Amino acid sequence: MENNPSSSRTDRKTAERNRRNQMKALYSQLNSLVPNQSSRVSIPPSDPVLSLPDQLDEAASYIKRLQTNLEKMKEKKDGLMGVERTNYASMTSCNGATTGLRPPQIEVREMGSTLEIVLITGLDGQFMFNETIRVLHEEGAEIINASFSAVEDTVFHTIHSKVEDSAPSNGAARISQRLKKFVHDDCAF
Repeated sequence: MENNPSSSRTDRKTAERNRRNQMKALYSQLNSLVPNQSSRVSIPPSDPVLSLPDQLDEAASYIKRLQTNLEKMKEKKDGLMGVERTNYASMTSCNGATTGLRPPQIEVREMGSTLEIVLITGLDGQFMFNETIRVLHEEGAEIINASFSAVEDTVFHTIHSKVEDSAPSNGAARISQRLKKFVHDDCAF
């Protein structure tokens, strides 16, 4: 077999051209994901297009800002969740002595394969409501309707759900028991 040097050179040139075109398309795609920043305003009007290294620097800076914002949001969320639970635990007791917050109460009515859950909490009871919904989902219940009414410092949450046919026959009883245990255990600490 004879090696043709011009053919080999052409193949390398074509491969390099394809690689450059692919990199150019990827740079363009990356640049399109970075929103217009005020830093672009500082570019002289005669040169509105950023150089490739500047585009990469801007994309890297944008990603770092997103990561920083994400971390701040996670910390804020964790703080809010911790504060909500801490406040609830430290300010409420289930023996009737409260310091401005209402101890939760729950009533579960079984009507065949449907459940009506009435959760009565103080104004701080969003966590209890969320956990009630989570328990229902874990048990395979379908939420049909959920509503609430607030009267002074008391919130009445009403949830209607249907226990799936695939759930065991005692699914409604198990859900009822689990919800009551959750509210009781939360009151106990």
